[in-house]
Amino acid sequence: MTRVHIRCDRRPSQPVAEALRDVISGCLERLGEADAEVHLVLTSDQVIRDLNRRYRDIDHITDVLSFPDGDELPSGRRLLGEIVISVDAAGRQGADLGHGEIRELCELALHGTLHLLGYDHERDQGEMNQTELKLRRELLP
Repeated sequence: MTRVHIRCDRRPSQPVAEALRDVISGCLERLGEADAEVHLVLTSDQVIRDLNRRYRDIDHITDVLSFPDGDELPSGRRLLGEIVISVDAAGRQGADLGHGEIRELCELALHGTLHLLGYDHERDQGEMNQTELKLRRELLP
């Protein structure tokens, strides 16, 4: 059974925890990682910029960061890692794309989950993009 822990340093405009848990759990189930744990942090542009600078040496805002782990927990589940999403960036991007903040947060959570599973759109031959588009059709409202 998948477990998703959510911490909100910055709250979205509407409740979104259930939708985020459903997207992350659905992704993991479909990709054979149903017995896992993921930590999700919703935060501000400034915090994600600081993390991006500290861990990637990139001094600008990004929308989502993933920090893979892989440790086995006492519960028997595997801790896949932590996803950090900028609620500020999700709000802007959702408005720009015309689908709103909640949908954008769900897309970013899906993207971050794929990174925790080892997908890398910067190095693969489009595999992550194809998988992500398929899962968006299946999981997102």
